[in-house]
Amino acid sequence: MTMTTANKITIVRILMVPVFVVALLRYTSSGGEAYRWVALAVFVLAAAGDGVDGFVARRFDQRTEMGALLDPLADKLLLVLGLVVLSLQHSPRLDRIPLWLTGTVLCRDVILLLMLVLISYLVGRRTVRPRWTGKVATVLQMGCVLWALLKLDVVWLNSFAAAATACTAVSGIQYVRDGIRMLQSQPPQPTPPS
Repeated sequence: MTMTTANKITIVRILMVPVFVVALLRYTSSGGEAYRWVALAVFVLAAAGDGVDGFVARRFDQRTEMGALLDPLADKLLLVLGLVVLSLQHSPRLDRIPLWLTGTVLCRDVILLLMLVLISYLVGRRTVRPRWTGKVATVLQMGCVLWALLKLDVVWLNSFAAAATACTAVSGIQYVRDGIRMLQSQPPQPTPPS
């Protein structure tokens, strides 16, 4: 399998995730501002890389199965780990992202992963159409992480978190409905003769 430029960008994004988490944890334990700025810069670069690798894959016809698997993995690792770490108590250094946002994101992702496994097992491989609510939820979740890292007004952080939670929950419901339709569209298997 050839390694495309888009896949290389995605792999670099995945490798940036531990750098982001370590820098963030170093900041919360030591208070060294340089660590916060490193975490912020790495998060922004990794998040921007999502758009770059997608553009490269489309523009230069570099869509691959590996990219289809690794790209969402890179997004999930970055966002979920950022939300989990920032949901812990780090005051007075950082405001806390509400646990209800992180819990909603984790529950939705676990349910969708289990549904994907079930569909693959029972129906076979299917393409899931992205929903605009899922995209908005991702942008709002990233906004929450950035807002917390920039130490901006906590009232707005909670407002963004509420909007992100609502979009995350709605997109989860939509994806579950899509999954149920895929399962119901499968013709029943003939019963073997006895």
